Amino acid sequence: MNAVPAPTGEQERILDAFPDGGNMVIVAAAGSGKTTSLKMIAAATPRRKGLYLAYNRAIADDAKASFPASVNCVTAHALAYRALGYQYKDRLNGPRVPAARAASILGINYAVTLDDKVLQPAQLARLANETVARFCHSADDEPARWHVPVVTGLEKPEQRRAVEESVHPLALKVWADISQVKGQLHFTHDTYLKLFGLSRPSLPYDYVLFDECQDANPVVLGIVKGQQDTQVIAVGDPSQAIYAWRGSIDSMDQFDAKYRLHLSKSFRFGPAIAAEANKWLDLLNAELRVEGFERVASTVGQLAFADAILCRTNAGAIGQVMTMIGAGQRVALTGGGDDMRRLAEAAVDLKAGRGTAHPELFAFRTWAEVQDHAENDPAGSDLKVFVNLVDKHGPDLIIATLNRLTRDESRADVVISTAHKAKGREWRSVQIAGDFREPKGDDDGQPGEIPRAEMMLSYVAVTRAKLALDPAGVAWVDKYATAVSSCP
Repeated sequence: MNAVPAPTGEQERILDAFPDGGNMVIVAAAGSGKTTSLKMIAAATPRRKGLYLAYNRAIADDAKASFPASVNCVTAHALAYRALGYQYKDRLNGPRVPAARAASILGINYAVTLDDKVLQPAQLARLANETVARFCHSADDEPARWHVPVVTGLEKPEQRRAVEESVHPLALKVWADISQVKGQLHFTHDTYLKLFGLSRPSLPYDYVLFDECQDANPVVLGIVKGQQDTQVIAVGDPSQAIYAWRGSIDSMDQFDAKYRLHLSKSFRFGPAIAAEANKWLDLLNAELRVEGFERVASTVGQLAFADAILCRTNAGAIGQVMTMIGAGQRVALTGGGDDMRRLAEAAVDLKAGRGTAHPELFAFRTWAEVQDHAENDPAGSDLKVFVNLVDKHGPDLIIATLNRLTRDESRADVVISTAHKAKGREWRSVQIAGDFREPKGDDDGQPGEIPRAEMMLSYVAVTRAKLALDPAGVAWVDKYATAVSSCP
């Protein structure tokens, strides 16, 4: 086990509070050593049996090598698999079920027409499966109409209701199949996690270290809250809650906590980058401000080259990839380029007028319909950057460029990532790309309102750098920061 360093003053307060058994919430700023603090808690009481719930498998594996033997370090999925998921091993390892086959299993032998859009049987099956996937991420006990996803191009309220009426009964049939040990439809790891949550399990631990709980899956939160006689130490940063769009919730305020303590000193970067991060924390009216580590001489300013370029959108990331590869750089893309490649392949099909099975675009028959939706429908704004990228370069060039990506980041000259996929990562130098767009001002010239989700994403982005940060893509924040500082 790795040696644990001497605690800071903030960590001392955490260690002093832990022994009395009360629930604790620890608000931890970016890079503030929260994992180290949890190790200190575990080491302080080796006779108590603890559970460290890690956000992903890589974090769990790292924790196993450094936490005391008294602590079980696992993901929630691993916990659920050991309890009941193993019963579904054959289904997990079985072949994927194509949408057309799923439609046949569900008895969907008809299409649904809504205005000028037609949902074919395979598309209805996909929507039913996606509805159940959304249910499996929720705290609800059964699939409901509100779990039906919004279909791009069918966002109007009356269209939305019609889609729900068509899809919800099918989703109930999907859940009836996949909640059984024997069945025909595709079974996922999230399925057995949901089933584990619905079983209302009692965990055999004295305390739970609940990491990254600002982005908690509601199913996992329900499992942790259901432990009646177990001390909960919930750790996270409410200002980094960036996954609400996929069903995660900030659970920092969900516990009846006796103590609410802070870890505000970052050991990742120095005061200069901390000052940049605090601009966003000021706008968020966060309960803490991050303090930079004085021994790290970090800088903020223009960079001719950066180890990583962070973008707001997938399309923005692809634009950066094309620019950098065009300049002769070896480029790695965090998460790979498969998602964008599939979108570009869908654009090829739509341009040929043959429609597409892509889940984000299947309601459109031609590329012109996608262009019109992105340009004229407010609900299509998320597609606009991608549409512009395709119109500028063509889908074939995008696909060819993605095929030239360097798979091994260690061999790349530069890493391109979205801010979402950069969560939990760090690089020596980081540049913020220009697709973090400033909100439009009003007719009187007053600055537009920045959505909280965008503030949090920008905060995550600027705190990925250790030594050098080029914040050009979010430099517009200064006018907002000045306005906040001038308020009485």
